Amino acid sequence: MTGTRPLRPRRSCMAVPGSSEKMITKAQTLPADQIFLDLEDSVAPVAKPAARATIVDALNHGDWSGKTRVVRVNDADTEWAHEDVLTIVRGAGRNLDCIMLPKVENVAHINWLDILLSQLERELGIEEGTIGIEAQIEGPAGLSEIDAIAAATARTETLIFGPGDFMAAMKMPALTIGAPGATGFDPFDTVLMTIAMTARKYGLQAIDGPYAIIKDTEGYRAAAERAAAYGYDGKWVLHPAQLETANEVFAPAQADYDKAELILEAYAHYTSADGGGRGAVMLGDEMIDEASRKLALVTAERGRTLNMARTTKFVPEA
Repeated sequence: MTGTRPLRPRRSCMAVPGSSEKMITKAQTLPADQIFLDLEDSVAPVAKPAARATIVDALNHGDWSGKTRVVRVNDADTEWAHEDVLTIVRGAGRNLDCIMLPKVENVAHINWLDILLSQLERELGIEEGTIGIEAQIEGPAGLSEIDAIAAATARTETLIFGPGDFMAAMKMPALTIGAPGATGFDPFDTVLMTIAMTARKYGLQAIDGPYAIIKDTEGYRAAAERAAAYGYDGKWVLHPAQLETANEVFAPAQADYDKAELILEAYAHYTSADGGGRGAVMLGDEMIDEASRKLALVTAERGRTLNMARTTKFVPEA
């Protein structure tokens, strides 16, 4: 089973504590592609019932124009997860895009959420399959079952790397989430690539998790650029100061978007009968062929998803 859901821009995925009405209100005004209202780590156990009510009210009455609306519930093995999903979906299911499920350790966690969402959608008269799932991979067990997790349901839209819990589970000698240390060796390389490869295999988006040193803008940019180099679609944002960097890093530069569209147009023209039916041609000083078309399509599709406007136009040589 592969992802068939519509692509939603997720360059910047901003985490907002579900217990903070002030932060929820502010988040509606920020240029984040996605807002996820959190019921997990940022909400104390005693505050979770009140936070559920706050989130339902915010989803129903807030202005989330242009943003993907997500709620992160507690993980499936906790005593809060079931009530999280029931309360949020029954209260605001028509104003919700996805449920984010943290600490996905095996495919049973995804199957549980998928079945529960189907039951609730039928109960509420919502078209079955409307509410998507974002699966957060946060430990070696989840990573080892990532193929089954990704393929479990057509609801799944993203695979998310959760570095904090992953670092703890692997007993890494680090104390800062998202920053493993300056040893010259990056222990996340294999994990990032595995998640990215699995996401692409099943038609999903790959999202990198948080970088906790809020004032370290250079460190955040480096982490974002690392994820972008692996083909990730976006990264978590913990503070408005990180938003601009995420939106910039995970969007094509204007010149790159223009070039990608030019390559696609030129290749389509020159391989057609009217263009001479050639398989490899020159575009300026660069040779382009089928491999060039595939590479250009990646950048072009990302730009189109972000509604970027072109500033150039292909003109066939006379």
